[in-house]
Order: sequence, then structure tokens, then C-alpha cells
Amino acid sequence: MVKVEINGQVIEAHEGDMLIDVADGAQIPIPRFCYHKKLSIAANCRMCLVEVEGAWKPLPACATPVTDGMKVHTKSPKAIASQKSVMEFLLINHPLDCPICDQGGECELQDVAMDYGDDVSRYVEAKRVVGDKNAGPLISTDMTRCIHCTRCVRFGQEVAGMMELGATGRSEWMEIGTYVEKSITSEMSGNMIDLCPVGALTSKPFRYKARPWELKAHNSVAAHDSIGSNIIVHTKDDRVMRVVPAENESINEVWLSDRDRFSYEAIESEDRLTQPMVKENGQWKVVDWETALQVAVEGIQNLNDYSNIGVLASANSTLEELQLLQKLARGLGIKNIDFRTRQQDFSLDAKGFHTPSLAHSIEATDKLDAALLVGTYLRKELPILNTRLRKAVTVKNAKVFTVNPENFSFNYQTTGFYESGLVAELAGIAKAAAELKGESEELTSSANMADGHKQAAQILMDANDASIMVGQVSQLHPDYSVILKLANSIANNTGAKLSVLPIQANEVGAHLVNFLPAGGKNAQKMLDGMSAFINLGLEPEKDFVDGSKALNAMQSAGFVVNLTAFDSEYQREYADVMLPIATFAETAGTFVNANGLKQSFKMAAEPKGDAKAAWKILRVMGNMFNLSGFDHTHTNEVLREVLDNKHSQIAFATFDCSLPSSNNDTQCQLVSPYQMDALVRRSPSLQATPDADTATMGRVGLDTAKGDN
Repeated sequence: MVKVEINGQVIEAHEGDMLIDVADGAQIPIPRFCYHKKLSIAANCRMCLVEVEGAWKPLPACATPVTDGMKVHTKSPKAIASQKSVMEFLLINHPLDCPICDQGGECELQDVAMDYGDDVSRYVEAKRVVGDKNAGPLISTDMTRCIHCTRCVRFGQEVAGMMELGATGRSEWMEIGTYVEKSITSEMSGNMIDLCPVGALTSKPFRYKARPWELKAHNSVAAHDSIGSNIIVHTKDDRVMRVVPAENESINEVWLSDRDRFSYEAIESEDRLTQPMVKENGQWKVVDWETALQVAVEGIQNLNDYSNIGVLASANSTLEELQLLQKLARGLGIKNIDFRTRQQDFSLDAKGFHTPSLAHSIEATDKLDAALLVGTYLRKELPILNTRLRKAVTVKNAKVFTVNPENFSFNYQTTGFYESGLVAELAGIAKAAAELKGESEELTSSANMADGHKQAAQILMDANDASIMVGQVSQLHPDYSVILKLANSIANNTGAKLSVLPIQANEVGAHLVNFLPAGGKNAQKMLDGMSAFINLGLEPEKDFVDGSKALNAMQSAGFVVNLTAFDSEYQREYADVMLPIATFAETAGTFVNANGLKQSFKMAAEPKGDAKAAWKILRVMGNMFNLSGFDHTHTNEVLREVLDNKHSQIAFATFDCSLPSSNNDTQCQLVSPYQMDALVRRSPSLQATPDADTATMGRVGLDTAKGDN
């Protein structure tokens, strides 16, 4: 520790800390543009020049390490003069278009110019003009405003792992742009909008929609993946205008995936269901809530056998919604309850239900020494977790091995196994790990083991902190049970932590409230035929692996009630009642993330039209069925009910299975992150990106050479 004096204030700091960080910790303001705490130091804007006693010229605070006894002045005449000179140079070519700039009102350049800029420019020459770039459907560019801070360039290199923006030219003629007019395609690209300190990169979907000072901010939780990213929902006149990240170092740091950032567009979709509707004589009719609920309840009551009713829900539903729906179903004697619509192999269920979870904290991913990714395109499935794993690779030189049915493109160095198929390659590593441990397993006795498998097993065994992550591709695989058994074997023999990654926002919560077919049919078996269905936040024809089979099951059912935020031609064909529900921004509730962290959020905007929060609808339906325990008046009461009754534990039991005789990888489907749920499917901006189609979402062809990506 050293003592530093800044503006007469003595501060204790770690030797080698940068001066700007020490000043920030002491709440001493220093202006800056290129510096960002999550990016490398560039020191190219020079706005943070300060006077350091003993130095013959002002020094950049972002690139000056503190030493014992250092005396610094940030407000001395010398420091102020330097900062004003830099500000004048930065404004020489900047356009005077603040009134029409989307950054106006939250612009760092405006804020700093108020303190360090002059009211009259001495520059009388022609200003530089730079043509705008087409960066894709998410980011709007006005590059004449760019001040060359290079935050966006460094973000692409260091965080997103894709150098999509770079600098060409020198001095006044330097330009930031894409390579050969290429669009920005990273699944984390929206963070460049937050990083840009001027109006050069702004949100294309939000462009010209509102001014920052007109917006109300609401803290919330992202509703699409199991990371539970903290977000801020901005509204104007009860309408969601945009979503930005809220800082949480232990979860999403200051970043947000594009899926969580831009999915809000769907709230205003033309497909939005805003009024209750019932089908009479084959014709759809708008009715009031009382009538719609009466039709729904009577339609179910008219079924003599409740045991043949299927109850399905999206795993992006809140904890409270899932709790009340399973409570309603079980109160009626219905046991066919499930949310795992894309899973194909349910043989694990015979040994008990296994809660997916991340075995180590999200932030601990940064510090891993080795990782084995099993059946996962982590970069697309859980972008925030992938960003943390990338940090482990780039900072700690962690070794990452991937086992997939094909060679996916990761944004860090990996060694991939895919040529013989997911199960066969994983079995090779499991056999190698067993031999290193001196164990023998019947499951892997017939497996082919190569030198690469031995290397992967050895590195996992030697690592102080290793993780095995089983992802979405595995969970949707026809041989999921075998994959999990093999992964569990590798974990036991190498000492690595085993994680079965939850993909959707509330999969862990669904297990917590026992939204599972205990004694009933699973989601796939329900498609063989049920007398009726109750669907929550689900579009079966798009959310099941076999969409056509799901559609047929719905069409052949005698009665279907859909609690849905969206209308569609498919639903109109098979449903009998459609009840409009609120989206994630229009309701209160709780999501449980991959670590089991429960995060509650409040309503940010009023539901559209006559839509209601799903938990309120289910509460009323419970009372109409004369069931007890449906007298809740607030989501907190439902949450308390869940916390008082724990239903499941995370466990991986031993079970009997054998290696499949044939390779089932060809049956495995890769789901685009922008096709995962009803909201992202209705975001026009996300649907315009390459990742909306699995054929163009960064997959490496099967003919690509095996080895490092």
C-alpha cells in the first residue's frame, strides 16, 4: 500500500494502481473519454491530463501508476489549461447537431464540454465529414461525431472477442469502421452503444423515439436466459422504449446480450393479444374477462377425466406464475405438468428429476483453469457466461475443450472434438479420465480413445479449478441421459465441477416449484394425445422440437386454453380460449438464475389493452374451481409460499445406460437464440440479424479441420 495526495487529500492505494482509479475511489472527478474500467488503457483522448508534482508536463491519469508520496492536482491552472486545450481539439471537427442527436441529454461529450469547453470556437476551417456505415439492424452510425476514443474497437477485441470495428487512416483522417463494409454481428454488439461517449453509435430500434429526460427508469431482470442479467427498463407514457444493462459485478458486470437488450420490441408487436377471446361455432369473438374465464373453467369442468389434461408452460414464466399453475393443476388432480418442451430423452426421470444449475458462481468462471464444454454453443446460448469464460482464457490462459456434434465457432482458443459425434468423442474423454484415475467403467469399455482425449482428461485432472458445462445441444440430444452419465463420470474422475446449464430464464425456478410430471406424462408423451391442454406463455408449434407433432396434438385435443401475450393463426386454429397475459416488463415476479439466486422485480409498464398478469389470472381461476390457497393479493405472498416449501434438490444420481449403437447427432437440432421464445421471435431487429437463422449463426462447417478454432 502507498499513500497518494490528490488535491490535498491523502489516499491509501495499492502500488501500481492507475491514478484515475484511485481518484474515482475517492470520488474525485477527472474527465475522460477513452478510459473505461472494463477495457484496456488506450490513453489516446488525453482528456484526463493532470498535474503531478515533479513531472515536467501533465500526465494522463488513466495511464499513470501511483507511487508512494505522489502529489497530484486535478484542478490546478496547469491541469485545467491542459484539459481545456484537449477539449478544444476534440470539438474542432465535431458537428453542431446536438438538437437532433440521439445521445443528447446523456452525452459524455456534452457534459465535459460544459466544464471544459469554450463558448466560441477559434477554428474557422472546413470541418471533417465522415460517411456513415451500415453496421446492421441494431446499431445506427453517425461517424462524423466520432472522437476516436476507440472504446468500441477495444470492446470488440477484448470482450466480444470479435474485432468487428477498427481504425484506418491517421490524424484528422482517421476513421472508425468495419472491415470491407461488413456489418456488426456479435451477440454482444449492443454494448458498443453504451460505451460510445458521443452520438457516433446509437441504438437503431430506439432512434428518434424519445429523449433521455423523458424516460422513467425501472430496475428489472432479463427474461431470456438463466444468467439473470440485471437490466433497467426505460418507459415513456407507459410504453417500454428501451432496455439497458444495470451494473452487477457478480452477474453481468456492465454488459448485456443483444437478446436481452432488444427483445422489448415485441411488446408493441402487431401480434400482441390485448383482449380475451373465445371461439364460438368456429368463429373468434372478443369478450370480457368474466366471460372468457367462465368459458375456460367450464370447458375444463366439462371434461370428465382431469387425468388426461396436459399443462405446459414456458420456462421464461415467473416463479409465481409457475407456482400457481402447478398448484391449480394438482388441485384438479392433473399430473401431466412440464416445461421441458425441447427435450427428447426423458430416461433420467425414472431416477428422479435433476435440477440444472451452474456448480460455481458466475463470477468464478473468470478464474477457471480449464473447462470442458459438452454439447453447447455457449457463445449463443449464454453470452454473458461465455464472456466470462473468454476472460479466463485471455487472462488466465485457461484451456477450453469443446465436444459437439459439429464444429461451432467460439471467440477464444478452443480444442474441439466433433468428428466422431458428440457421444463418441465424450466417451473417449470419459475412458481416458477413468484410466488416469485407475478406474474401469463398463459404459466406456467399447469407446475409442485418442491422444486428444487423453490430453483433455489430463488437463482437467491437473487443473486447480476445472468446470464441465453441459449445454443446450446436449439437453436436446436424443441421448441426453448417456451424455450426462459420461460427463458425470469425467467429473468424478478428474475432480472437475459438473454443471448442467439452465438455458431459459427460470428453469431452476420451474424445478423449485415442482413444475414437473411427478407421476404424470412428460412434455413429449403429452404430444401422443391429450383430451385438453392449458398452455402458459407457450407456442407449442414453435417451442417443441417437433413443431408439427405439437401442432397436431393441439388440434386433436378437445379443449385448449392458451394464456398468451400474442395472437397467431396457429393458435386461432386449435385454441378455444385465448387469455392475454402481461410480458416481463408488465408484471411483477421472480426469476431464479443458474446459481439459484432469486431476483424479484416490479412492473415497469401497464399491460397492453386488457391484458393481465398471468399470476392474477391463475389466482382467479383457482377460486373459480373452488380450490383452496388462491387468496394471494401480491406476488410476495406467492414467493413466500414457494420459499416455505422446497420441493427439489440438485442431484445427479447413478443410473443404468449404455452407449448407443448408432450416432444420433444428425437428429440433434440447434436452436437460434432469437427463436427461443415468443418475445424474441417478434423482435424485428433481432430477426434481421444473421443469428436469427441457425444456418448463418457463426457455425463452422463439418469439413473444417479438427483442432483449434
